[in-house]
Amino acid sequence: MNLSFPILTAYTYLNTANSGILSTNLAEWRTKHDQDFIAGGSIFRTENLPVITDLRNNIAKLFSSKSGNTYLVQNFSVGFNTLLSGLDKNHRFLLLEEEYPSVSYPVISMGFEYHSIAIDEKLEENIIIAIEKFKPTVLAFSMVQYISGLRMNDEFIQNLKATYPDLLLIGDGTQFLGTTNFNFEKSGLDALIGSGYKWLLAGYGNGYAFLSDRMKDTIYNKNKLAELPTAPFLKGKDHLSMCFEPGHLDTLNFGTLNESLNELGLIGFDWIERTTQEISNKARLSLNSRGLIPDWTLERKYQSTIMSMPLDQKTVDKLATGKILCSPRGAGTRISFHYYNTEEDLNQLLQVLDNHS
Repeated sequence: MNLSFPILTAYTYLNTANSGILSTNLAEWRTKHDQDFIAGGSIFRTENLPVITDLRNNIAKLFSSKSGNTYLVQNFSVGFNTLLSGLDKNHRFLLLEEEYPSVSYPVISMGFEYHSIAIDEKLEENIIIAIEKFKPTVLAFSMVQYISGLRMNDEFIQNLKATYPDLLLIGDGTQFLGTTNFNFEKSGLDALIGSGYKWLLAGYGNGYAFLSDRMKDTIYNKNKLAELPTAPFLKGKDHLSMCFEPGHLDTLNFGTLNESLNELGLIGFDWIERTTQEISNKARLSLNSRGLIPDWTLERKYQSTIMSMPLDQKTVDKLATGKILCSPRGAGTRISFHYYNTEEDLNQLLQVLDNHS
């Protein structure tokens, strides 16, 4: 494993929630890509463009989205802002408090009416109460909360869609996609948008937007009245790809995502989930017994691989000295486990936490 990810020999890497790491295989692919670009210029660009279609088909197949409803975006923020720009301004949003700023800020700054609810052990109950009282038309949320690591309940999302079919459900998948098997078509979501640099281990500058048929029919209705351009190089683009994918798409960044998806697909998302949940469950129990995460977080059916601990600065400094990489988020210190993490990594963390000298 360390041969594929050299950083693991230098650090205890508990920071995938901040940034995934790049494998040596991907680094070699990226080097060859740019060497071929140097040698070929526009010839290389023309011959390499099929990677974009390959990626679209690949990611759609892996996560059960329709290829025609799958768009390639530079990151979550670009995709989400693009989607919001295509919605009528009379939509009313339900948001979660302490949500990732890239989710909440665009909704608020674009002038949508909104209501926020607290994240606690009664989250799902709070959402239902708010839906009945506030009557939102859109619920936008992170599938996994970036501070606490709370993961939204899969069945709850499906039941929401069944109970409130007119409510648009938009998920940020950045801290989620790549951690488990996922079927977009069966999820109940109308959109899942995310970046590839965290759990998909694909570096920066690439992301995705999966849309339901209903969402496709809902957004950019005025744009759909305009005639599409007829330039040959835009052949095959529809109105929404003109909005979500304007201009060129970088074959280096999106090609990296495609290569990483191929590697992760061979490993298997079932195996990745089993491996990460096993170590994460041990971590949750260990941290809970030390009073570092609350009891109610242990009782949720669906768990992420992210945890946040309230640590004093002295302990944070000891983690840094011990070359344990993690991140300050909210009022705590966030750790996260991917498939390349081991029980030894957890033990090294616990050893520092238990060292009171």
